[in-house]
This record gives sequence, structure tokens and C-alpha cells, in this order.
Amino acid sequence: MNFLLFLDCSRNQTWGDKFWDNLGWVLLVLAGSLWCPAMAPAQVAAPATDGVFRLSAGATGSYAYLQYGQRNLLGPAAFVDVDTVRKFGIEAEGHWLDFHQIADEHAETYSAGLRYHWDLARFEPYAKGLVGFANFNFPYNYAHGRYLTVTAGGGLDFPLTQRFNVRVVDVEWQDWPQFTFGNMNSVGASAGFSVRIF
Repeated sequence: MNFLLFLDCSRNQTWGDKFWDNLGWVLLVLAGSLWCPAMAPAQVAAPATDGVFRLSAGATGSYAYLQYGQRNLLGPAAFVDVDTVRKFGIEAEGHWLDFHQIADEHAETYSAGLRYHWDLARFEPYAKGLVGFANFNFPYNYAHGRYLTVTAGGGLDFPLTQRFNVRVVDVEWQDWPQFTFGNMNSVGASAGFSVRIF
């Protein structure tokens, strides 16, 4: 079954069409969530903390559904986040989807890009956009390729202490525009922990 049709629930519309149709609403909600706190009175950042960087590194367990071969793969992942008190930052990550293989099909992805986080009670939601590459091993070791990947995602962190965070969930939608047999998509989710280095 085609992955795009598998995710479709109504109107014979592909998942990709639904994604682009709803993107405007998602951006509107995101803009509203960023604009409203800025308009609230008495929310001033302490001048002494302006420009401070926060470096964190972590590990997660990952699940991904690859459209090619309709594979459900598992594996470890690692990430590094560099954030500022102004909420903008950079994320670099790697996923090694080498478990639960069928016919030796597996993939590793490496990406980096921008992220934005904000505070919501004790939680820290974030959104991110990454670009990178993936190494893909075709079934029965028929071939091996390297492909451009473009990732949109987000997630939720929960601080346990000043240094330790739980990554409650990280969700990614990945586009492989130059895949050998045409554009391919994958969807993944991860959970794990991170440690603040400074």
C-alpha cells in the first residue's frame, strides 16, 4: 500500500496534499503563540542573561516508517542542541535505523538546522527545520545510496533538574527529493534524554 494513501483518512487526498493544505493553519497558530506572549505586560528578559548560550547533548530511541518498501525501522539517535535565551538555536542529529530490518533494508540520517523553543509551564516545546543526507541500503544489499533529506519536526522536552531533560517526544517528517525511484517520504518519532553541558 502506498504510504501516502495509507495515511489518508478522507477525500482521496494524499498525506502530502493534506500537509500542504494544513500548513497555513499550523503557521497561523504558531505565529499566534509567538505573538501573544510578546504583547503581554511585565514579561521582560533579565538583561544579565541576554546572549547566553546553552549547549545540550542527548540520546534517544527512534522509530521511522520508510515509504520505500513500507518498512518500520528502529534504532538509536543522538543530538546536540545549541540554544540562546532568545529561544533560537541550532540542532544537529543522527539516526541509525538499523534494527527490525527486513531483507537488509536500513538507513542512517544526519541533519542539522535551526530550531525555536519556548516555555509552556514546566515544558519546553520546540519546532525545527533541518537539512542533511541519508545513507540508504536497498533490500538484499542490491545497492547503497546517499540522498539529500529535508526535515520538518518538533517535540517536547521536560526538565527534570537544571542539567537533565527528558525528551518526551520528537516527531519528524522527512522528504527525500532525490531518491532513486522518485521522491520518498518518511515519518519518525523519538524519545530519550539530554544533558546540559553549559
